[in-house]
Amino acid sequence: MAKETPVQAEVTEEFRKSFDLIRQVKDMLLDEGLWLKIGFISIKILVIILLAAVVVRIGKAVIRRVFSVRLRRPLSERRERTLLKLLENILSYVIYFAAILAVLSIFEINVTGLIAGAGVLGLAVGFGAQSLVKDVITGFFIIFEDQFSVGDYVRIGEAEGTVEEIGLRTTKVKAYTGELFIIPNGNISEVVNSSIYNSTAVIDVRLGYETDIPMAESLIREFLAGLINDENYSDLLSPPDLLGVQSLDPHHVVLRVTAETAPMMHFAVARRLRMDLKQFLQENGIEIPYPKMVMVDSKPSE
Repeated sequence: MAKETPVQAEVTEEFRKSFDLIRQVKDMLLDEGLWLKIGFISIKILVIILLAAVVVRIGKAVIRRVFSVRLRRPLSERRERTLLKLLENILSYVIYFAAILAVLSIFEINVTGLIAGAGVLGLAVGFGAQSLVKDVITGFFIIFEDQFSVGDYVRIGEAEGTVEEIGLRTTKVKAYTGELFIIPNGNISEVVNSSIYNSTAVIDVRLGYETDIPMAESLIREFLAGLINDENYSDLLSPPDLLGVQSLDPHHVVLRVTAETAPMMHFAVARRLRMDLKQFLQENGIEIPYPKMVMVDSKPSE
């Protein structure tokens, strides 16, 4: 019998290894215990996923139910929508994260070490993104406490205007001249909101010293009393008040008028009231003083 060469022996050994591998795969595929184990694992994973989906759905329904109950001070639509979406996302993240950990534990993966590693990674990310975390937390409390809403007129630092958008990270304020201020929520330390309470329009009326002040005050009070029924002054909440003489300037007497208006409507009411007061005083022969130049002829008469 001829002796095998080294090459033939190597080929024979490779065939033997391949045959053994095929036989092992065949035995494994025909192993009923293995298939039962895979079936049990698949059922467990399916049950965990279905249970997580059911818990998330029930949790979201409970959150919506809570938000549907109107409290003594109902939430604004945007605030309610933002908080609702935020709480639903938090619920989904927590439940599905727990479901993933449960699935990993089925495969006998060390979940404790994974959680510890995730904690260290989260701590590192937290240190690297402190400003972002601060912005998000501050934005959440701005929305939750309803400090201001979209459409409010606010002053935040040097930014003053109407709130265009409130997000978890930034707030956008549009000035009346068109500039858009984008402010990180973490930088908001003090807010002046002019849209919560009623506003007050302040109008100063200047009269000459030769004017009969008591008569002028009587006419102005009569004029102001009729404005509450004027459709042009629908933003007035009560008849304007004539407070009286505010100051005595070198060239005129100043009377002050105040009017309570709807929030942020005092600018418009004040402009209209100044125009109507000017026409009213002119119709009643009361002159509003203005600078005059008197020309004196210094040339001696012949």
